[in-house]
Amino acid sequence: MQPEINPWSSNQNLDADKLFKEFGIEPVNPLVEKMTNPPAFLRRGIVVGQRNYKPIVSAIENKTPFYVMTGFMPSGHPHLGHLMVMKEVAWHVSQGGTGFISIADREAHAVRGISWDKCREFGKEYLNCLYALGYSGNKYYQSENNALKDLAFEAAIKINFSELSAIYGFTQDTALAHAMSVATQVGDILYPQTATNSPAPTIVPVGLDQDPHIRLTRDVANKLRMFTIIETPDGVSIRSKQAPKTAMDAVEAAFPDTKRYEEHIDVKGVFKDEAENIIREVELKCGGYGFHMPSATYHTFLQGLTGGKMSSSVPDSLFRFQDSEKDVKKKIMSALTGGRMTLEEQKKLGGNPDKCSIYLLNLFHMMDDDEEIKEMCRACRAGELMCGTCKKQTFERVREFLKDFKEKMDETVHLTEE
Repeated sequence: MQPEINPWSSNQNLDADKLFKEFGIEPVNPLVEKMTNPPAFLRRGIVVGQRNYKPIVSAIENKTPFYVMTGFMPSGHPHLGHLMVMKEVAWHVSQGGTGFISIADREAHAVRGISWDKCREFGKEYLNCLYALGYSGNKYYQSENNALKDLAFEAAIKINFSELSAIYGFTQDTALAHAMSVATQVGDILYPQTATNSPAPTIVPVGLDQDPHIRLTRDVANKLRMFTIIETPDGVSIRSKQAPKTAMDAVEAAFPDTKRYEEHIDVKGVFKDEAENIIREVELKCGGYGFHMPSATYHTFLQGLTGGKMSSSVPDSLFRFQDSEKDVKKKIMSALTGGRMTLEEQKKLGGNPDKCSIYLLNLFHMMDDDEEIKEMCRACRAGELMCGTCKKQTFERVREFLKDFKEKMDETVHLTEE
């Protein structure tokens, strides 16, 4: 049986509502409404779902430590379809998060057969784009990070092939290196908390198709904890998961009112959050990880300029950041819109911006002003804005964006070597 989501496929159609219901992804809007000055990708419903995002919102508002990490598989040149997650990472860093970027060269080599030299070449391009958007923080290539490899090995101990089959649809024909790349991705997501030896909430911005990695990592993070904490009517019960005796002794000593059993310790008069912090410190002192469960936000995908899914295999569906102005203009002026067949019908019936690749390009990236994008939508539906005019205006915005972006890439290219 094939899995609902294949994170390596470029041709899947995802039903967000079904995924939310089946896999427990929660809507992000209730949290966004409580945020001070949320960014456009949160305000406009581009990011639609979340797992455990509340600790991140709290960290931003209270200026407490958190990490933001994501990975890029260097299997080709970066393009318009990668821009959203890059913006999300840069924004979270600007809000106080410590950044970690993984160039997933082991995955690209194992899954796509990309040579190591090409992985390095493409990886630098991704990093250059991130720096141009204002990213600052840590970066690494999977193949060169020995601490990551050690963490991935520990994670792999907690993963079996039946899980990989259920989550990813792996079969007996799946290459072992592909399975190893999955364990490495789990390591990537958990790595920020071990690199600093200071566990903290970690946000991983991804598209909906990457949720299998998030689910697996949260499961592994839970398995790598020494204790589970359960609320009781008068306190908490701290349950051992094969924790060493030294850790059990440390837990008993950390609380004033305890009753110890063989595999758990009951504590009175303590709230769960308070107990979590104490237990995390105990685990760290006793050689454990003390992981916070990683968080995730899920963004929808920008429709390709040709109307379908944006894909490198369909060159006209997107533009790369290094494309010539002439090529970009041609792609935008040829893009599929939500307009009518004739000018007369457009004026009479209006267009459908929800199905228009040009409107969506502006919604996602090219218009900062919410009122301006609302007016574009209104004018389109009212038949006042013609597709040709809209395309020309959009190309001018794209031209200015790329001009500025390329200048910033030139200014920051040296950072990819540091």
